[in-house]
Amino acid sequence: MFTGIIEALGTLRKIDRKGNDIRLTVASGKLDLTDVKLGDSIATNGVCLTVVERLADGYVADISAETVALTGFSHYQVGQKVNLEKAVTATTRLGGHMVSGHVDGIAKVEQCAYRGKALEFWLIAPATLSRYIAHKGSITIDGVSLTVNEVDGSRFRLTIVPHTAGETTLVELKVGDSVNIEVDLIARYLERLMHPEADHTKPSSGVTMELLAKSGFLR
Repeated sequence: MFTGIIEALGTLRKIDRKGNDIRLTVASGKLDLTDVKLGDSIATNGVCLTVVERLADGYVADISAETVALTGFSHYQVGQKVNLEKAVTATTRLGGHMVSGHVDGIAKVEQCAYRGKALEFWLIAPATLSRYIAHKGSITIDGVSLTVNEVDGSRFRLTIVPHTAGETTLVELKVGDSVNIEVDLIARYLERLMHPEADHTKPSSGVTMELLAKSGFLR
């Protein structure tokens, strides 16, 4: 489990492709690895990866074909920066929101511009995920916990304050880029509980975060 509060920027040092799988070597930058052991989890651009080898200044992790298909890792290149966060402990402050590190899919950057000192983005989510995105709800973008400021169908707006932009890869995003997104965990479980018989791979299931908010369920 993670919080979406990025601890460091890492660099992709090596990408070994074995069929549809990937073995990734990450230089961890300023991330403190002294308490990291084999089998521990590190969110890498929002993807929960298991450490299979500890290096002096980084780690090695394996990425399955399913994870590659659902994330941007299929297009990542050596030298690319990635957001890093170690798994939370019982004493960790929950500064963001509950993040599993199980990326749901990819969103596209439609617009980006500065509004004062803040960086504003409009993104387009897949139709199957847009129902979980609500005004003032939480969403994870490349591992970063963010608040949704506006929703328009499958489009949603994010405002990135200067500190967050400077400490993450978000400042480098441009129109047309893809980002890993993880929607709110609570929304997914509520939908399944309220409509257990529904096919949740289709665009509409009758329950949305907006509907729950309007009904007062989320107050």
